This record gives sequence, C-alpha cells and structure tokens, in this order.
Amino acid sequence: MSVSGVSHCLLFIRPFCDSRTYGIRRYALIMLKIILQALFSGLRSREALILENAALRHQIEVLQRNSTRPALKWRDRAFWDLLCCLWPAWRDSLYIVQPETVIRWHRRGFRYYWRWKSRPKWPGRPRVSPEIRVLIRQMSTANPLWGAPRIHGELLKLAIDVSQAAVSKYMVRLGRPPSQSWRTFLTNHAKDIVSIDFFTVPTATFRVIYVFLVLDNARRQIIHFNITTNPTAVWTGQQMAEAFPWDKAPKYLVRDRDGIYGSDFEHQVASMGIEQIRTAERSPWQNPYVERVIGSIR
Repeated sequence: MSVSGVSHCLLFIRPFCDSRTYGIRRYALIMLKIILQALFSGLRSREALILENAALRHQIEVLQRNSTRPALKWRDRAFWDLLCCLWPAWRDSLYIVQPETVIRWHRRGFRYYWRWKSRPKWPGRPRVSPEIRVLIRQMSTANPLWGAPRIHGELLKLAIDVSQAAVSKYMVRLGRPPSQSWRTFLTNHAKDIVSIDFFTVPTATFRVIYVFLVLDNARRQIIHFNITTNPTAVWTGQQMAEAFPWDKAPKYLVRDRDGIYGSDFEHQVASMGIEQIRTAERSPWQNPYVERVIGSIR
C-alpha cells in the first residue's frame, strides 16, 4: 500500500476514534452483550438458570457486607465448593475470587472429608505400661540371642499379658554394620568383575542365532563374543577359556540363572578361579552394564 493510501485510511478511521464516539460504541457493545445473554438464557435449562441466580445473589450478598475487603466465611467456601460440583459453567459467573481459589477449597474439603472418613471408630490397643517396656528392653539387652517369640513366652510365664507384636516393637535393636548394596558391590569391585549374557538375533530365513557376550565392567569393553545356533554348557565354558587364555581371569563373574549355564560351564569357571555371582530371578537390572550393551547393539 502506498503512503497516500495509508493517509486516506487514517482519515477514514479518525472520526471513530474520538472519546465521545468511543464511549457510544462501548455502551452499544455492552447493551448488545446483555441482549444476547438474555436471548441465549432461554436456551439453557431451568437448573442452570437457578444455579446462576444463586451464584450471583451470593456474590452480591458478599459484596454488600460492611467492610473494605469482604472476608469470606466457611459458609461461602462451602457454597462455591458445592456449586463447582453441581454446575459445570460456574467459572463464567465468578467475580469475587479466582477459579483456582475455588478449586483449592474443593481439594482441601476433599482431604478433610477423607480424613473424617478414615478416622478410627474405636480406641486402639491399650498402651503398654512403662514398667513392661523397660522389662522388655532389659530382657532383650541381657539376652541378645533371644527373639520376640522367646521373650514373649517368658513374659507369659510371669503372667504379663502382652502381644508378641508389642514385644517386637519395644525390643532393643542391636547395632549391626550395614551390608553393602548391590550397586556398591558393582562399583567397588568393577575392575574385578566381568558380566556375561546371551541375546538372540532372528535371521531372514527364520533361524535364531544366539550371541554370547563377555563384558569388562570397569571399562565397559566387550572382551569376547561369539555366535551359535545351538548353545550348550560345554560351548559356553569354552568361550570363557577363549576370553581369558593367559591367567587373566577376573575375580567375579556376574550372570543370570539361565539353564544354558550348566554343570560343565560351572566346572570350567571354577577351574579358572572365578567366583560366580548369580542375579535374582527376573531381575535384569542387577546385571545393568551388559544389558545396556545388548540394548545398544539391538
């Protein structure tokens, strides 16, 4: 568009942009909006109109309270909490608070309801007296090899009626050094650990090839691999001998509980001075490094 065209457009729009014309147009738009709302209100259901009138009346009542900033009471919160459950279009008629505030009230009321619903309906077990608790601690400290059943039986001999669960609760726990976790074992002994596993590869002729991997956990390096169509324990043991031919066998070998690793494989690994660490059933996460390599290969 040329400069002259822009100037003509501005001259055409200028009469509609003064303050008086703007006020008239704004008033006309407001009246049109009211008329349209009145027309569309006839298309809504009677229940929706009743709920909308109740919401507007409640807001007028709140705004007419003698205070600069009307304080909402618990009755007001309960009213909008119930209204947001009964009326889907409650947000369109809400002016005194934000819709997020009503949703927060509803969630709080939901928590209060379920707290009341889950309250204990009767008193619990009677509390164990302090004297009996001290006696249980003394017996467990003086007899560290006694368990809760033994201490419970001794208390019954003394005519002290207390449950075995209570005895187990008040016993003194002896401090024992925590055992290392599986992740700690893999981290601390990574230089002495190798992981092995099989995975299958289907061919174009519908044959299944078994791939055997030997992985160094310290450097995540594949030490040895081979393929076969008929894996046996003898063949798998021979692969371990080929992977570590010159007295370089690791200290630990991590593997799963597959039936491929039979007695011949175990004899071969034992003769090489390798200690086998078997993972738990259906726990591939306990052999994570070789599983990650297999996933990358696939």
